[in-house]
Amino acid sequence: MPRKITHALVTGADGFIGSHLVDLLLSQGIKVRALSQYNSFNNWGWLEGNKHPDLEIACGDVRDAAFCRHIAKDVDTIFHLAALIAIPYSYVAPESYVDTNVTGTLNICQAAKDLGTDRLIVTSTSEVYGTAQYVPIDEKHPRQPQSPYSATKIGADAIAKSFYNAFGLPVVIARPFNTYGPRQSARAIIPTIISQIANGARSIKVGDLSPTRDFNFVEDTCRGFLALATADGIEGEEINIATATEVSMADTLSLIAELMGADVEYVVDPERLRPSKSEVFRLCGDNTKITTLTPWRPQVSLREGLARTIAWFTDPANLAKYKSDIYNR
Repeated sequence: MPRKITHALVTGADGFIGSHLVDLLLSQGIKVRALSQYNSFNNWGWLEGNKHPDLEIACGDVRDAAFCRHIAKDVDTIFHLAALIAIPYSYVAPESYVDTNVTGTLNICQAAKDLGTDRLIVTSTSEVYGTAQYVPIDEKHPRQPQSPYSATKIGADAIAKSFYNAFGLPVVIARPFNTYGPRQSARAIIPTIISQIANGARSIKVGDLSPTRDFNFVEDTCRGFLALATADGIEGEEINIATATEVSMADTLSLIAELMGADVEYVVDPERLRPSKSEVFRLCGDNTKITTLTPWRPQVSLREGLARTIAWFTDPANLAKYKSDIYNR
């Protein structure tokens, strides 16, 4: 029988994936406590305007252990998504990534352990694998810290796994591959291309177009989180959420231009290039484990997902939130 979730905590709930996960959980009749990073503007990010009666928004920071214990009370499931994720910014602010990604995960694990939380889902990333040594990439693939960001996520995964081994913490490490969709930050390749085209640019600034990625539409990623939260007997496991397909950046951008009916050229912007040893050139995930242990299957094709993403970004109210002329680290 699947686990039943009645009350969940979502950290990083004000962000791209977190806000979509909140929507999914609420649609399933689950009460949600959503952590939005504290700020003096009392801005709740992508949760602004969400007035669902089963949603409680808490403002704070996972870097504070006492606060983590406070928000983890009285929930049966924790989805830990709070993290700094922009790779370029990790080159110039690595200590911030250690504080948020490693220490923040430690604080959430300690709170879940002390409070007896039934299930903790810790969010990893395909970036921990680095450039594929073989494909499809299964969960046994070596870890390669090719950026300070990926190094901190490797560390966060290790902290979570250590709490399972040392204390029996019922943790599952969810490892989504490249998620895209509405609300994604403009630092990512798909929204930066869409927003530039939507704002009338003919010369589209990009980084390296040769790498391949395994793109997950955000709704598929969130359904993967829910599947891992409700599956029985998978505590201590590290599990990919992947489509088991790959597409080059160049082909992705050509498809975006086709779907938008745009006649554009792509110009390599040196500022958008990673250091050569830091670039992850190939990602294609093995999803055998998640499809064996849960009913989850990817449902949204890349063409459909891009069309839905384009429709969202080209809504003037949404596009106005993005500064397409500025490279967002």
